[in-house]
Amino acid sequence: MLWELFATFFKIGAFTFGGGYAMLSILQREIVDNHNWAAEEELLDYYAIAQCTPGVIAVNTATFIGVKHRGILGGIVATFGVVLPSLIIILIIAAFIKNFLEYEIVTHIFGGINAAVAALIVDAVITISKKSIVDKICIALAAASFILSVFFDVSPVLIVLGGAAMGLILKGRKRGIKK
Repeated sequence: MLWELFATFFKIGAFTFGGGYAMLSILQREIVDNHNWAAEEELLDYYAIAQCTPGVIAVNTATFIGVKHRGILGGIVATFGVVLPSLIIILIIAAFIKNFLEYEIVTHIFGGINAAVAALIVDAVITISKKSIVDKICIALAAASFILSVFFDVSPVLIVLGGAAMGLILKGRKRGIKK
């Protein structure tokens, strides 16, 4: 199981360009669909918590999932797996950075990568929205979060914490808090 955990997160780390948001669709496929290590809602919870904690979202999410399945050692293995591809790529690029930047083809390659990452982020937003925005309260919270982020540049941490508080207050009052 440790090798499988490492290999899965190595794959996620190797094929996730563009940061934490871009990894949502590959996390969904690998963690939920392929390995059944978490339910979709549980993965969204891990992802939300990872956004609120210091550090890189991919690393935090890998650590949470690794700890859940194999304890502290699993967390270390999953974290190492997700970080190692970036470390290798950065070391290679750092060794040749001046040579890479001189080629116009590199600019075109990164332009294509950026477009693909944007599409992956849109896919992740659609997937999460289908599961998360399920009633009028959720629609209002999502709209308010979008407005705060886009127009007022509010920190994602504050938006997630505010969403958690409003969800607890509004949805908790509506349904009653269950223990």
